[in-house]
Amino acid sequence: QVQLVESGGGLVQPGGSLRLSCAASGSIFSIGAMGWYRQVPGKQRELVATITNSGSTFYADSVKGRFTISRDNAKNTVWLQMNSLKPEDTAVYYCKSRLWVTSWKDYWGQGTQVTVSS
Repeated sequence: QVQLVESGGGLVQPGGSLRLSCAASGSIFSIGAMGWYRQVPGKQRELVATITNSGSTFYADSVKGRFTISRDNAKNTVWLQMNSLKPEDTAVYYCKSRLWVTSWKDYWGQGTQVTVSS
């Protein structure tokens, strides 16, 4: 059974920082791109950042310069360092990873709540 387990969400004041982590486990043969998405009630899930297995990154304009995505291929883990957080960053954050189990397929984590409020 393949799992993506996220952690690191919580409540933080505006201007603060949080670090999300997501670890993939199970019968994984290979891992491709990994990424973070977020969703607020009533809106579509949106891409935050992605990273390929060679380390190339992409960021949404709304988080450029504030968020940093990184990964450790040996640990099957991806992180999202979030600095200078704003109230509009409040959302449920989801990890997504392209994994080869019996074929290439996208897997999602369960989501972790990030709330930015004073």
